[in-house]
Amino acid sequence: MIRSSAAKPAPEAAEPPTVHVVDDDPAIRDALSSLFRSVGLAVQAVASVAEFLGSPRPGTPGCLVVDVRLPGLSGLDFQGQMAGLGIRMPIILMTGHGDIPMSVRAMKAGAVDFLAKPFRDQDMLDAVAVALERDARRRDAETAHEALAALYETLTQREREVLAQVTAGLMNKQVAGNLGLSEITVKIHRGNVMRKMSARSLADLVRMAEALGIRTGGQTSV
Repeated sequence: MIRSSAAKPAPEAAEPPTVHVVDDDPAIRDALSSLFRSVGLAVQAVASVAEFLGSPRPGTPGCLVVDVRLPGLSGLDFQGQMAGLGIRMPIILMTGHGDIPMSVRAMKAGAVDFLAKPFRDQDMLDAVAVALERDARRRDAETAHEALAALYETLTQREREVLAQVTAGLMNKQVAGNLGLSEITVKIHRGNVMRKMSARSLADLVRMAEALGIRTGGQTSV
């Protein structure tokens, strides 16, 4: 008798991205929350920047939708302080009292969009889609950099010195002379570096060194 195999559990769905709405008008917060949830996004809606800063934030891609005029810290002032606060999420600003200089200031400071109320739902959804894609790319890049930095940490000090000089374009013989090693020893260190860094070629290793900010002499910005 053939027994049916047990059904495999379905993989857990990834948590949806989160849109953080900051607006002191409860009607706007409710309307935007309904709009974003209607397309499958998670929402955290608060009335002020202080409330946002005091709220836990999920570890999923996200973006901010912030009114320019807020009690306490304004949306524009908050945008200017985000980097110092360690907040790297893309921001969309909205206002019922916008003007051209204000929108130019916001866009120059890196806002994804500056929407004047009342705005079309589709315009807001389009801006949020761009912002969430931008944040997802940033997170992927940070994860890749962290993984690369972890590989670099496995290198010995001598291997780091060899890495810096090889990726600066020096030949094995030159590296050996600079470090007071035999050329064979340099080749061994170089092979270890390639293996530990999972580099497939010298060009691959050069790209890694550039990403890590490595300078000749073994200094690095990681």
